[in-house]
Amino acid sequence: MAWALKLPLADEVIESGLVQDFDASLSGIGQELGAGAYSMSDVLALPIFKQEESNLPPDSENKILPFQYVLCAATSPAVKLHDETLTYLNQGQSYEIRMLDNRKMGELPEITGKMVKSIIRVVFHDRRLQYTEHQQLEGWRWNRPGDRILDLDIPMSVGVIDPRANPTQLNTVEFLWDPSKRTSVFIQVHCISTEFTMRKHGGEKGVPFRIQIDTFKENESGEYTEHLHSASCQVKVFKPKGADRKQKTDREKMEKRAPQEKEKYQPSYETTILTECSPWPEVTYVNNSPSPGFNSSHNSFPVAERVLRPRLTVYVCQESQQVREQQQQQKQENGEATGSTFYVYHAIYLEDLTAVELTEKIAQLFSISPQQISQIFKLGPTGIHVLVSDEMIQNFQDETCFILDTMKAETNDGYHIILK
Repeated sequence: MAWALKLPLADEVIESGLVQDFDASLSGIGQELGAGAYSMSDVLALPIFKQEESNLPPDSENKILPFQYVLCAATSPAVKLHDETLTYLNQGQSYEIRMLDNRKMGELPEITGKMVKSIIRVVFHDRRLQYTEHQQLEGWRWNRPGDRILDLDIPMSVGVIDPRANPTQLNTVEFLWDPSKRTSVFIQVHCISTEFTMRKHGGEKGVPFRIQIDTFKENESGEYTEHLHSASCQVKVFKPKGADRKQKTDREKMEKRAPQEKEKYQPSYETTILTECSPWPEVTYVNNSPSPGFNSSHNSFPVAERVLRPRLTVYVCQESQQVREQQQQQKQENGEATGSTFYVYHAIYLEDLTAVELTEKIAQLFSISPQQISQIFKLGPTGIHVLVSDEMIQNFQDETCFILDTMKAETNDGYHIILK
């Protein structure tokens, strides 16, 4: 087994933990794993997390990290020297993550012989998508009922104890492991990057994700809430075999570049080393409960609330049977419907400009399940029903008003919504 990976580290991580007398003799160790590719200071400077600023202590680069996580997938060769690495994954394929104990002799003795808990998440790299993470994940859940975003391949994994996957958190898995023993966890990512891209013209680039691992030790109450270490890497997920084709395309493009241009890019490495990052903050939108590994008293990493201006506002009013009957009565009495009917409109704020988001917002407004809404139509010329698509919503004028009518779906117990 090639477990020598436990020894090589990025230069700045290794050298910072060694005594000064050994600097000269050990300089260069870890270069074959790409010290430049895994520049921790560059990665920590990226605005990728929900915190506005990193919560890592100032001296975080002057210590050897207690753990190291290695994703066994090659990095892209089309990444510039000072950028964070990017790794391509195939949807549903099992990928190994090696969980390595990187402690020096005598470091963290309280976990020696004990288990630690690690939580693995697939989260958004893009900050705009981080703001709307709950809506994005709920939309994915609705389109892929019964599926998970992240799974553990338990038969392939080694040293993983008590693996768990919370059914309300599709992008999270957790498990216990003993740092003194060989541990490899195999993960499968089932969502693809283009599922979260607004389709305007077709062929859009998929959004990047992050794979993040947060590790905790037991507190006095036996709960795994004391944070030890967090690390993450940037990935893109393609349909089966798509990652291999993308890697090949990137490699061919780099081969065609001039030698002086190639020097501006990182080489491709066979494995991806996750770089240290801030712990992932509490998830408060799932039944008002914290994410696994954090309890309600864990307030070390607060997230400032943000007020975001919606990209599109529409106003809707439900056309009730009573209003329709009133209009029909007025028409019979006066020969035409009068304009005296009083409508109350509700504002719907849209950020993603998708049919899924509109369906969720309408369902939330009228306290029904999104699954009860089969389709949304817009009343078109000559009374035709036009299916509402993402592109149609993207072309709605801001502050457009609609009256909502409902029609029983033919094939199930749901309803069609008609925008008039």
